[in-house]
Amino acid sequence: MKKVPWMIVVCEWIWRAILANLYWVVFTILGLGIFGFFPASIALFTIVRKWLRKESDLPVWNTFKQVYFKEWKRSNGIGLVFYSIGLFLFVDIRIVEQVMTGVFASFLLIILYIMVFVLLLAVGNFFSLYVHYELPTKEYIKQSFLFTITGLLSTIWIGAGLLVIGMLLIRMPGLIPFISGVAPAYWMMRVNLLRFNTLEKRMSLS
Repeated sequence: MKKVPWMIVVCEWIWRAILANLYWVVFTILGLGIFGFFPASIALFTIVRKWLRKESDLPVWNTFKQVYFKEWKRSNGIGLVFYSIGLFLFVDIRIVEQVMTGVFASFLLIILYIMVFVLLLAVGNFFSLYVHYELPTKEYIKQSFLFTITGLLSTIWIGAGLLVIGMLLIRMPGLIPFISGVAPAYWMMRVNLLRFNTLEKRMSLS
């Protein structure tokens, strides 16, 4: 059997990643942003997880579409919880900025911004947990925050990776339609799969 040249393999993977990202953008917009983001992201993370587990032959379009519509209702219900927490933190930050002054106000703002950062990472971890484990709906929200808070090393790795990706997109905004979703999803899923495997090995030995 003739071996496929490595350049063709690389080009195929780049094309698959671009397609997955474009589907993520389009389906997020179709859901008016707020109601499209969570099901589209779950579909994207599902595909990325399969790629990382060497399931490379899956049809990207069919898989994305199937997962998106299947998870629409449940994922948006969970998403509303995260949106509510985000809105609460945003209102708190605005109140502190407009009403309070002094050292205590600065300290409070730092705490609130840290909580926003934790929330954003928890949302990313939620997608990884959702596509990897079968849990009750409430448990996904709880475990997303616990997973973020208790995994300092993983959180640092994810934060550093997202920072690099963010800087790349700022410097080269033309890449936004092509990697803005799939690159963060790939990095978060890769880091979290290593952690999942470690946790599962510990549980099997206990």
